[in-house]
Amino acid sequence: MSDDGELDLNALNDEELVQQMHDDLYDGLKDEVVEGVNILLERGWAPYRVLTEALVEGMRIVGIDFRDGILFVPEVLLAANAMKAGMAILRPLLAETGAPKIGKMVIGTVKGDIHDIGKNLVGMMMEGAGFEVIDLGINNPVEKYLEALEEHKPDILGMSALLTTTMPYMKVVIDALKEKGIRDDYIVLVGGAPLNEEFATAIGADAYCRDAAVAVETAREMIRRRHNQRASA
Repeated sequence: MSDDGELDLNALNDEELVQQMHDDLYDGLKDEVVEGVNILLERGWAPYRVLTEALVEGMRIVGIDFRDGILFVPEVLLAANAMKAGMAILRPLLAETGAPKIGKMVIGTVKGDIHDIGKNLVGMMMEGAGFEVIDLGINNPVEKYLEALEEHKPDILGMSALLTTTMPYMKVVIDALKEKGIRDDYIVLVGGAPLNEEFATAIGADAYCRDAAVAVETAREMIRRRHNQRASA
């Protein structure tokens, strides 16, 4: 502790500092997160390591408590803002160090659904993990998804829904891709509180992601598999 009772982040060792950053993210303390990012960089941490171990891991914890009803939307937004502030420092450094651009994702909430917290967290963490993310926002009809796929040629299409009534619209989008003969061009990931793996399989998605951290892992794994298939083809 410093004289004024504030924690001196510099005095912590790396492990303690990362732990403290998880707590600060959880509490939505933007300035402290920014300070922590800068300290780790000064200590020679690679930007990608700061991102994954301090920020992404911290947000994973936030995501779990949000899912379990311990944290609510306002707190999650504060945490997301704190992460954004840390990301603002890391983004140019990640670009410079050639942190691998793993792939590209188009993401949006389906028609009839205006919930976007989960989607925003997925988008932010995907970006943090080295993906280029095109966020279509909320209430997207099938045409909007198709236009975005045509324009951006992503590897991944992500769809989210928080209402049981809007879940079936995901199948409408996937069926449209099939009709156009382009379903196999994309990895389709779906997510949202009422969904489960059975539903994802039934509508023909590639995977259900129960939270933002799982979405990142699943996307990484599927992109890697796709590259390997292409390499051996």
